[in-house]
Amino acid sequence: MNAIIVTGGKQYKVAEGDVLYIEKLDVEAGETVKFEQVLAILDGENATFGTPVVEGASVEATIVKNGKGKKVRIFKYNPKKGYRKRQGHRQPYTKVEITKISV
Repeated sequence: MNAIIVTGGKQYKVAEGDVLYIEKLDVEAGETVKFEQVLAILDGENATFGTPVVEGASVEATIVKNGKGKKVRIFKYNPKKGYRKRQGHRQPYTKVEITKISV
């Protein structure tokens, strides 16, 4: 059974046992989180699509850890003007494991 959920402004196709990296949630590691915005439930040949969400459907997940991604280097410059700017960014994430999909 698969489900399509929305979290952090993005959509994810998940199944039980999947591990994914999503936008950071304010939840500690080891706790359980419940995603209520389920757009679709896909079960073999049967598919249930919501308008916009499926009523009564939810996906439960366990928080594995919170962390930061690899550093992305940003370098801006204007040729012949002496303007150079270097900047770095590390995007925070939450690693979750899907435990249960309920309809």
